[in-house]
Amino acid sequence: MLPELIILGIFLIVFLCDTFTPDNGKKFLTPLTSVLFLLATVAIWIVPSCQESVFGGMYVDNAACKAMKCVLNVGAFICFLEASKWISTKEVVIRKGEFFELILITLFGMYLMISARHFLLFIIGLESASLPIAALVAFNKHKYESHEAAIKYIMTAVFSSAILLTGLSFVYAFSGGSLYFSDIAAQISAGEMSGLLLFALAFVLAGIGFKLSLVPFHLWTADVYQGAPTAVTAYLSVVSKGAAAFAFFIIFVQVFGQVYSAAWEWMLYAVIIATITIGNLFAMRQKNMKRFMAFSSVSQAGYVMLGAMAADELGLASMMFYILVYVVSNLGAFAVISTIEDRTGYVGMDDYNGLHKTNPYLAVAMTLAMFSLAGIPPFAGFFSKILIFTSVTGTNSMALYMLVLIALINTIISLYYYLLVVKAMWISSDAPKIESFKAGCTEKTALWICVLGIVFLGLVSYVYQYFVSSVGASALLSLN
Repeated sequence: MLPELIILGIFLIVFLCDTFTPDNGKKFLTPLTSVLFLLATVAIWIVPSCQESVFGGMYVDNAACKAMKCVLNVGAFICFLEASKWISTKEVVIRKGEFFELILITLFGMYLMISARHFLLFIIGLESASLPIAALVAFNKHKYESHEAAIKYIMTAVFSSAILLTGLSFVYAFSGGSLYFSDIAAQISAGEMSGLLLFALAFVLAGIGFKLSLVPFHLWTADVYQGAPTAVTAYLSVVSKGAAAFAFFIIFVQVFGQVYSAAWEWMLYAVIIATITIGNLFAMRQKNMKRFMAFSSVSQAGYVMLGAMAADELGLASMMFYILVYVVSNLGAFAVISTIEDRTGYVGMDDYNGLHKTNPYLAVAMTLAMFSLAGIPPFAGFFSKILIFTSVTGTNSMALYMLVLIALINTIISLYYYLLVVKAMWISSDAPKIESFKAGCTEKTALWICVLGIVFLGLVSYVYQYFVSSVGASALLSLN
């Protein structure tokens, strides 16, 4: 459990420094945490996985899980850089240590979700990841919108957990009293399709669908994204969704793989179409950039779930690559939004009119992020969409061909609203509202990481091959 132990070690160091360091020494918390976290990510990536299980098979360690944890760490590290200016402001600087501690605890929970092979450990990880996020959403405690967003998030999290646990109780009854993934899969393979199993699948899909903002479980997303601090919104939009998507794939393919075509293929088919389409349609109507990115993330969640429809190793590798590209693309957009909001307070799309005249570097970074999210070549988002479409069409199913066709049509629709932002920055004739300013060093670093990722991730084939080899070496889709 090297990744989990490293994260807990960093948490203890940050907690002790935050508790016992005088106020004037807490300015070193950001560089300390960022450096430790970067070293931890390198250590997790370099140290080979032991391909072993602990706690009686409840937790497993393999190459694919390690690769996914590294992807989450990349996203969290960029969020640390983007948040450095905001957590140094007078309003929240006294709680700077708490911000890092809560992020680290959520990562610990996500690690458990990724490596869990028992539903009890999965629920422990899920709640460890969800509850601290509610505190992060409410971090701006003097702002009403932050309070409202936190209440909406915690209420939806409570109900989604209740629905998920209800579904798992059905699974527990159906499997004869076991919560191990392998035991449940063996029981399903030996038995027949039953109404109880269909109810269980629907409830589990609904419970995890809340975490991923899949339609129709997405209604909390826009309000929470708008009310939460922008740095927290960025973290919530990519890192938590990446962990939930990976866990979703493992649960449905490993546990319920025997009833793929008879049950959950058609459930997920309908959910993916609704998620991509409704996310696109509502994104077209938004003028607040954070709400705009909220519905964009709803639509992107549908594309991520296309990898689950493949239900094979190539589908999982394509999903992991898509998540990594989504991390750099979405966080690149949020880096610009956060930088502008911290300096000017503007978050409206119309406020970006003529941005290239006053802040050309920010306009270029935002343009690249929009192009990548839209899937315009030659940027990384284009290659991630091609790979995930290819993984689905490799199954030779006419229904999945139609699903990819619908997704492609929605990609064309998404071009419209992504290019609205580009139009505002480069073509609008209105006088610029945002004055020229210089971004901080950490903000520039975050932007550079995202821009380099957007430009080169799709062109460097090693990254995708690393995910393919990691998944292939892990035997994730076996029922052992």
